[in-house]
Amino acid sequence: MAQAPESPWAFTPALFRSPAEPGPDTPSRLRALEALPDGGSVLDVGCGGGAAGLALVPPAARVTGFDQSEELLALFTERARDLGLEHETVQGSWPDDAALVGPADVVVCHHVAYNVPGLGAFAAELTSHARARVVMELSGQHPRAGVNHLWRHFWDVERPTGPTADDAIALLVEAGIEPSVGRTPRWTRVVDRETRVASIRRYLCLPAERDPEIDALLGDDPGTPGETVTLWWAGTA
Repeated sequence: MAQAPESPWAFTPALFRSPAEPGPDTPSRLRALEALPDGGSVLDVGCGGGAAGLALVPPAARVTGFDQSEELLALFTERARDLGLEHETVQGSWPDDAALVGPADVVVCHHVAYNVPGLGAFAAELTSHARARVVMELSGQHPRAGVNHLWRHFWDVERPTGPTADDAIALLVEAGIEPSVGRTPRWTRVVDRETRVASIRRYLCLPAERDPEIDALLGDDPGTPGETVTLWWAGTA
């Protein structure tokens, strides 16, 4: 990390942009819609560009995006305005800054869990902010496990294959939350090759001139890891 040209924790905004057209009716979306009243409100924690929360419009009439990144909140705002949607953005770190935002009918949190150091406390705040339901989505395997061979190639480092969604479920149960669980083959939005290679290169702490080598090592790998796991449970707000 000391010699990395860019922080490996940086991100490529294009990877988080909410699609202009809705994707398929994923289990996570359907579980949220079940609990969402017509004209209801949604809180999207770790919203990125808003793909999870904005997919619930309609019937949602108001969506609040909560994220650490000012840049990603700008993407959320842009898409919400395109939809003519009543919206709010809150910049902060969950759960430390959870008091900055009020409750909503449904709280969604997609592909954030693997970045959370204390999942029990994190999930407890999701629960206390949801009137009806919390819906959490994550990949079955850690999303970076698929490039472990690149760490081996460039750095001779063996990376762990975990944690997994099963570990997340165990932590939630330990925290007193008994989530319902759904597992489906993962639907992955198509990302152009150049963007994907650049994202992986940054994660590997490599300079841009190594992009052709990364590209070659990826081969025909489409980057679609296994399954998507949907977890949902009742709110207490």
